[in-house]
Amino acid sequence: MKTRSLFLTIAAGLLVLGISALDAHAGSVSLPTTLNNLLPSGTTTTVMGAETLTFSNFTYSSSSSPPPGSPGPAASIFTVNPFTVGTETGFTLDGTLNAPANTMVDVSISYVVTAPAGELINDAVLITTGGGTGNYLVNETLTNAVTFAPVSSLSASDSSPSQLKTFAGVNSILVQKDIFLSGGSTGESLSIITQAFSSTSAAPEPTSIALLGIGMTGFLAFRRLFKRNSVA
Repeated sequence: MKTRSLFLTIAAGLLVLGISALDAHAGSVSLPTTLNNLLPSGTTTTVMGAETLTFSNFTYSSSSSPPPGSPGPAASIFTVNPFTVGTETGFTLDGTLNAPANTMVDVSISYVVTAPAGELINDAVLITTGGGTGNYLVNETLTNAVTFAPVSSLSASDSSPSQLKTFAGVNSILVQKDIFLSGGSTGESLSIITQAFSSTSAAPEPTSIALLGIGMTGFLAFRRLFKRNSVA
């Protein structure tokens, strides 16, 4: 009787875990898609390359001037495509961002990138394509998504369209991207922004190894108890 109750308890627990897993993936969106589809709360997207990275918590805002505070371009102008080259995994934002002559455009995008458990993100690359008679600047800050400690920063512009930064490994990073265009005499455009990361396996910490040992000990004790009850 005890053994049957134990099995029912385990089965109920597995059912709850299964339902939770379905809920966790309910907001998953496959690429390619437009950026506005990634903005609803709880939405995630996964890119599989040399690493499997999950992107979540997207935010977007924009403005243009003159006049000051005018609405900027909508998030829907950007198509988000998966990007994988070598060890780098990420996405591209494809869609021409324009600042007509004598105007300015400012766009802010943020999101969280997370590596699988046991892996640490240790570099980031930013690549841009654009030009005109004005100028563009893409500034990016990376912070630890758990502790909010600074991780690194990147920058790209007409004169320096790409940058790669390496840093101490972090499992989950908050990326805050600010895009500024000044139209100049005939206009400025920015058509492609590529963002990618690479990660490596993290060495198990002593605490993790100790917890694993405790878990295995408990499992073996449970197994012996189960055998004893079965015989009884």
